[in-house]
Amino acid sequence: MHVREPVDPRFELSAYLGELAHGPAVRFEAMTGHSLPAVGNVLNSLARISRALGSAPPDLQSRIVAAIRSPLPLQSAASGPCQEIAVDSPDLGSELPVPYFFPAETGRYVTAGAIVAKDSATGKRNLSFARLKLLGGNRAFIGIAPNHHLAVMARAAHARGEKLEIAVTIGNHPAVLIAAALYLGLGDDELEVAGALLGEPIEVVRCGSVSLEVPAHCEIVLEGAIDVNERHEEGPVSEFHGMYERYGSGAVVTFSRMTRRKDALFQVIQPGYHPEHTLIGGVAIAAGLARRLADAGLPVRQVAVGHGGCGRLDAVVSLEHGHERAHEAITEVWKSVSLVKNVTIVDDDIDPWDSTQVEWAAATRMKTDRDLLVVAGARTDRSEPLKSAGTVAKLGIDATRKDADRDDWTRAAPPAEVVEKVRERLRRRREP
Repeated sequence: MHVREPVDPRFELSAYLGELAHGPAVRFEAMTGHSLPAVGNVLNSLARISRALGSAPPDLQSRIVAAIRSPLPLQSAASGPCQEIAVDSPDLGSELPVPYFFPAETGRYVTAGAIVAKDSATGKRNLSFARLKLLGGNRAFIGIAPNHHLAVMARAAHARGEKLEIAVTIGNHPAVLIAAALYLGLGDDELEVAGALLGEPIEVVRCGSVSLEVPAHCEIVLEGAIDVNERHEEGPVSEFHGMYERYGSGAVVTFSRMTRRKDALFQVIQPGYHPEHTLIGGVAIAAGLARRLADAGLPVRQVAVGHGGCGRLDAVVSLEHGHERAHEAITEVWKSVSLVKNVTIVDDDIDPWDSTQVEWAAATRMKTDRDLLVVAGARTDRSEPLKSAGTVAKLGIDATRKDADRDDWTRAAPPAEVVEKVRERLRRRREP
């Protein structure tokens, strides 16, 4: 959808994206007070993420897992479209149509920035997401959870008497965005995984003011450094669960340079409980969990971390029928991602991304007195909405069928060949 009338970055863009949360990608041609157009709702469904990566939804997860296992080295280029225009010491608020999203928040946020950083001691690179709140001029607050790798690298740089150089890349290929949301090991290179997802090495160019390489074909790059000594009290900020959190103070970034395409688009990911925000994270977390479960020897078919569970808090795991390892799978998920609170195990005839099928499995295959696993006081993340002293109770549900429960599990349905014949007739009726 192209919105050609002027749109105010103060809440109006956010309202558009909220009202069209499950609709088309939206391009805002005239952002009030700014020359650059903005775009949002690009990856707001599983189908669209799959299409963007050249896959079908049933095959997307296996493709991501394969990319994690076989990353592709980067390909350096002398120049790239993201450096067609350069601005030193940029005034971020003037150069970019950064929105105010929600009224309790205390500033304008960059939300689609995939951040490149490198540890100067090890040479290991990291690609991740972190929100940026504009503080005026070329300065911004950066919101990083203390356990995230970018925060670990910033503290390590500070211990060496350095500031951690970063490059915030905005307007990336979906392969880069999904890779940036993966939960990999410290030192694993998400940009190389993005290349494997793309099917060819990511082409990168060297920044002008920091010693980093960035995707050559992104829209905008902000080059700067994190100073963990300079602190800013953030105030309330929206989270994936749809409410506000108050995380206290965080580090400040000073940006020395901005580069961009001549015809740059400013990408926005609507924060809070919004499908693009939840699914980019959920698809990546689910793929990481599928890899971990497979590595643990569990017969995993697919894992879903969908929008209904905020893309973080609920996971559904499909295992081959007859495994009898549901409780083992539940505990492995909890060990792998502390933020996941509720885990449901289903058989391989259930699509874990289809909430109706999952509810049906729980309703017809789960015995409450036998198939629930409750763990009190389990470790969780700071963004868990019901945390208490860093812990929360967690729930596991075994919604798999057991042969002892029923003599016949056959689903009542017309013959498959007749159903397919009718589907073909209906397809022909819908064709123009």
